[in-house]
Amino acid sequence: MSHSDPTDVLSDVLRSLRASGSVYFCDRLTAPWTKTFDDPSVASFHQVRRGTCRLLVGDHTSLLGPGDLVFLGPGVEHVLDSETPEASGSPDGEGTLLLCGYCEFELGGEGPAASLFPEIALMPHERLRRRGWLSGVLDRLSEEYMAGSPGSTLVVERLTEVLVVELIRADFGRDGQGELLRALADPPVAAALKALHAHPERAWTLDTLARQVGLSRAGFAARFRERVGQPMFAYLTGLRVQRACTLLAESTLPTIEIAARVGYESEVAFAKMFRKRTGATPFAWRRARRD
Repeated sequence: MSHSDPTDVLSDVLRSLRASGSVYFCDRLTAPWTKTFDDPSVASFHQVRRGTCRLLVGDHTSLLGPGDLVFLGPGVEHVLDSETPEASGSPDGEGTLLLCGYCEFELGGEGPAASLFPEIALMPHERLRRRGWLSGVLDRLSEEYMAGSPGSTLVVERLTEVLVVELIRADFGRDGQGELLRALADPPVAAALKALHAHPERAWTLDTLARQVGLSRAGFAARFRERVGQPMFAYLTGLRVQRACTLLAESTLPTIEIAARVGYESEVAFAKMFRKRTGATPFAWRRARRD
């Protein structure tokens, strides 16, 4: 049995995010200073371009040095500050230069994408330098924002989207510890994920999927849960909700047809599942999106 290339699973998940974002600022800061980030709807990233600063997330404190990058998952409240007037800045006395940006995900609250983002991930300068493309995107972001040239706003927005995708592909420096990327490194589980993403509407069972990837039912169920972090049916339900959200947002298809396309014969059963996962009926969710 040959296992298919799982990269299209990650591409499918990344497309489902519908990411957008930009840069808050890229400023020179002179101690003492404090900046608070508490938007519940966005993820944040910060790179110390020059100097140092302190990151505070709840009881967690980190000192960030030149070139260090930190990513905070959606809704994670945090503070950046100079710690003390003496402890922040660069040797030339020009203060700290920070690049701070945000990203939000239009349809990323449900489904496989939810497992992609760590609450907090720090990529030290040395690790970032080993990923030349990622480091280059940050350099370009900083240059575009600081230049303020015609068209810079659009370039910054697009580069931010690319940055988030590259961070996901780099697993935020966690070396393959993120659940989805860890699962995609396991050939049988990756093959199962590819089958689910290709045909979420099918009436999948543990037996049929286990046979398809060459494992016993019990062995497959345990392996999927261990690698992915949730049972197969929970993952499939999340995937179906994500596909339904996309169809509700991007089409005028009636709910009964959307239900069929994501694997539900009954519109009532689909609506019940959708409301349980999203807190709204499909009709109310679609109306809210359009409003």
